[in-house]
Amino acid sequence: MNAPLGRSGLLVSPHGLGTMTWGRETDVHEATEMLELFVAAGGTYLDTAPWFGEGRAEEVAGQAVRAVGREGLVIASHGGRRPDPERPVDTSRAHLLPALDASLRTLGVDAVDVWFIDRWDPQTPVEEVLLTMDIAVRSGRTRYVGIGNHSAWQLARIASLAGTAIPLVASSVEYSLVQRGIEREHLIAAMALGVAVVPWSPLGRGVLTGKYRTGVPADSRAASPVWGRWVQEHLDGRARRVVEAVATAASGLGLAPIDVALAWSRGRRGTVAPLLGPRTVGQLRVALANVDLDLPEEIMQALDDVSAIERQYPDPAPVDLRRTDPTDLG
Repeated sequence: MNAPLGRSGLLVSPHGLGTMTWGRETDVHEATEMLELFVAAGGTYLDTAPWFGEGRAEEVAGQAVRAVGREGLVIASHGGRRPDPERPVDTSRAHLLPALDASLRTLGVDAVDVWFIDRWDPQTPVEEVLLTMDIAVRSGRTRYVGIGNHSAWQLARIASLAGTAIPLVASSVEYSLVQRGIEREHLIAAMALGVAVVPWSPLGRGVLTGKYRTGVPADSRAASPVWGRWVQEHLDGRARRVVEAVATAASGLGLAPIDVALAWSRGRRGTVAPLLGPRTVGQLRVALANVDLDLPEEIMQALDDVSAIERQYPDPAPVDLRRTDPTDLG
């Protein structure tokens, strides 16, 4: 069932399709086939960024969109990063608007549906960021705006200043059974502010598929010089206990671990369209196999328990984040 993106009339599919590997590990032919499969399965939300795929993802995404068709797609892009070691994050108007224009040209579209400002930039006043968001919306470059990888207080600061004048609808952050840090404050703040959380890496950077239970496959991201350290962050003892619990639940239900991990992600309040990041059509087909799965209450509780995060003062007391109504974001 499609759900609204925050307090907006924009509906997005139960999962999003991420393009982080497009242009580097996924060529245009496979990306096009992937998008065709995704759309055929009811998918609408396509997430890309100018720095994905070593700068080639949006070019590949643009070609795939032209082949499959723009109609019905909700296209999201990101801004705020640049390949400069002196200033890798730049949310100044001078950088953001030309970068957005470049993304539109590369994608071959007149506007994106959602434009995320990725990361907080301490060198740019938040008022300038909000003004840039407003210009982007009013000029027709994007229909809605969001933020990515911000802390709870940064989200609250931006959302409170944006008010009702700027359509801030989403926050893109990492969230999975092995990374539940946003539950301390960010997710609760987002729900209170009417901002939808779009989780990236709901499979814990691939760890929750179970592929690393007995070692590191030679063709896996953990074995890659590009992704190795990134995946290793979720291969500690706690994560291994979570993965074993997921595998046990999957075995009992006659499913694959990926089905259980994604069902848990879809079942969280305040979230929409957790992003799938497959490298191949085969991986996407597996991820889409059981998109209507709802986990039994006892399994959801067991997974919540084994993956629970440590809380310390002044973290708020935990709240029930299991979704009962698929459209409930509050």
